[in-house]
Amino acid sequence: MPTFEDLGLNESLLSSIAALGFDTPTEIQQKAIPVLLSGTKDFIGLAQTGTGKTAAFGLPLLQLLSINSKYPQALIVCPTRELCIQIVNDIDSFKKNLRGMFAVAVYGGASIGVQVRDIKKGVQLIVATPGRLIDLIERKAINLEQIKYVVLDEADEMLNMGFQDDIEFILQNTPKREATWLFSATMPPEIRKVSKRYMNAPAEVTVGKANTGNKNIDHQYYITSAHQRYETLKRLIDFHPGIYGLIFTRTKIDAQTISEKLTREGYDIDALHGDLTQQQRDKVMGQFRDKSLQLLIATDVAARGIDVQGITHVINYELPDDMEVYTHRSGRTGRAGNTGISISIVHTRELSRLKQIERMVQQPFHRLEIPSGKDVCRKQFFFFMDKLLQADVSHGDYESYVPMLAEKFAGMSKEDVLKRVAALEFDRFLKYYENAEDLNVRESRERKSLRQNDKNDFGNRDKGRERTRNSGGDYARLFVNLGTKDGFYKASFLQFILDMSDLRKDVLGKVDMKEMNSWIEVESHASKQMIRSLDGKNYKGRRIRMNDANSR
Repeated sequence: MPTFEDLGLNESLLSSIAALGFDTPTEIQQKAIPVLLSGTKDFIGLAQTGTGKTAAFGLPLLQLLSINSKYPQALIVCPTRELCIQIVNDIDSFKKNLRGMFAVAVYGGASIGVQVRDIKKGVQLIVATPGRLIDLIERKAINLEQIKYVVLDEADEMLNMGFQDDIEFILQNTPKREATWLFSATMPPEIRKVSKRYMNAPAEVTVGKANTGNKNIDHQYYITSAHQRYETLKRLIDFHPGIYGLIFTRTKIDAQTISEKLTREGYDIDALHGDLTQQQRDKVMGQFRDKSLQLLIATDVAARGIDVQGITHVINYELPDDMEVYTHRSGRTGRAGNTGISISIVHTRELSRLKQIERMVQQPFHRLEIPSGKDVCRKQFFFFMDKLLQADVSHGDYESYVPMLAEKFAGMSKEDVLKRVAALEFDRFLKYYENAEDLNVRESRERKSLRQNDKNDFGNRDKGRERTRNSGGDYARLFVNLGTKDGFYKASFLQFILDMSDLRKDVLGKVDMKEMNSWIEVESHASKQMIRSLDGKNYKGRRIRMNDANSR
């Protein structure tokens, strides 16, 4: 097993790594670091989240950059504010022994003036989200002429969020770069196109198989009827009393509604979605990180770039529309060598999609029975008993209370005392689950629905081909009086209209943005919902007008 010393890192970095407690490099670090230290080689690294990719590119960068040159020499581009901050924090811990080496995080939602001042102080390394970086480029507040190294981290996430044009713009504005390093969990065709256009014979390293899931994650699924999905979620949470987890929903309305219902029922949970301000988002994430919240429920867009250690469970309240999104959801657990569980709540019409995901991640999915009410009570009871046995009584003057307790419980057996302790803790559970119904979908219903689903699948595939051939007739073209002058780039604009309308990305066709206005192709059946959601609303004090472009 190679050590960090074997990879060619210098003494300053090795001492920082040792101080952090890292003994053995991960597989992606073993394979990437020696290649990247050569400095002039384009590189593609495919590995799941949580496998140590930041160190895989961060350590070589720090060794290659010149401390004496006080201008940006390297640029790391990533999809979200959270990931941007996390990368800079990791870089700071790696460079503790490199006096004069500076890195700055550049992202939206924070003062652009402060970020410009930080850059002008003299930094060698910039970590940025695409939107804010382009804003700085267009303001001429940042000079990328001397950038030697560009790293695209979580490249597939950036493309999923619509940043392809932004990435190409950034690469075009770093003309003197000597190497481009691309790191991704999956390799969709769009990334392959970018690599062919902007990279020269890149070295490619894959940890595990491309697009597969983390082997430390146990993939489980439970089948229930659609109208019992919430009750199933609640029962699964109760069945895992030590859970510290993320719950994913498709829409922000679902995230907020479920969060409010579970909060009213006494669960430590909050929601992340597009309606939160950056300050609210930071507060929620802070509470989740310090475990004041046991559960966080989020949409895929809101959860981009979340990296929290120790997550035990990821729960898919609904399967994602895009199969590759499942890899990113499940990858929030089972990180840094730990094990984790990814749970999916499905109904029978979703089984064929679940099987497609199973084939994609190349990991077995285990079907489990939704626990009965008695199962939940039993699990909670034993969890409480374990906590009782492990309670630390070494602190405090408990001994002085023992005589009073003995007097208080005189004449009562030990069994009676334990019964009362259990009753105080479990009365709510026992009453709630006393007559709990079976939430499982049984075999006969499942087979019938699966047969119908197979028929629908063939029909939908045929319709899909037909729609692709005749897409013009199935889309409505909408006009909206928002454009680049309102501060939008394509990715942020798409996120805004989808969040406002609660529609999925796959209903959109071509989007044509101008300075003052934009034109959006939307599937005909969804056009009225989008118009209702946006027309007449306000954006930064301006009234939004949206209508069918052909009726103007």
